[in-house]
Amino acid sequence: MSGTDEPRTRLTPPEGAVAPVRHPDAPAPGELLGAHYDRCFGCGEGQQHGLHLEARAGDGVSVRAEFTVKEAHQGAPGLAHGGVLATALDETLGSLNWLLRVIAVTGRLESDFLRPVPLGTVLHLDAHVTAVHGRKIYSTAVGRIGAPDGPVAVRADAVFIEVKVDHFIDNGRSEEIRAAMEDPDQTRRARAFEVNP
Repeated sequence: MSGTDEPRTRLTPPEGAVAPVRHPDAPAPGELLGAHYDRCFGCGEGQQHGLHLEARAGDGVSVRAEFTVKEAHQGAPGLAHGGVLATALDETLGSLNWLLRVIAVTGRLESDFLRPVPLGTVLHLDAHVTAVHGRKIYSTAVGRIGAPDGPVAVRADAVFIEVKVDHFIDNGRSEEIRAAMEDPDQTRRARAFEVNP
């Protein structure tokens, strides 16, 4: 390993990891989580060709989400692009952080593509946190075609890393950071930096 290589983040929680605990101020089960940022490709309404994924809080530390595969999401003719499906999984897994009330970013995401997802399909995604170890949040998700109990099309395991808001301020493009921080809507301003942007 050279001096610039980083060790890979493992997807299996290490010994000493603990069960996740839903924050007392987390959204109630069934509550729509809404977009954290209007320009987010995954959940934002301000992205014309974005996923417009809608996630709802589930029981425990879980979420349910849906998105419809549209023409702009194609890879092969009539089928969802694998990168778009990975984005849907990542966005759903990132939404779990609302329930822990932490700011976190994707550290590692590993996806399995089990069957093609046709254009026009509603993909139903379920995700939950499996463990927490220090700043690392371990989670898993599955996506089903057409219904919450439909055939499994995609699944993923991920590790999110808890960060401070400075992560975005120091690394984001200054124009967008400034615009988000100057938003007169205090709730939107705070939410822009709360979950996996």
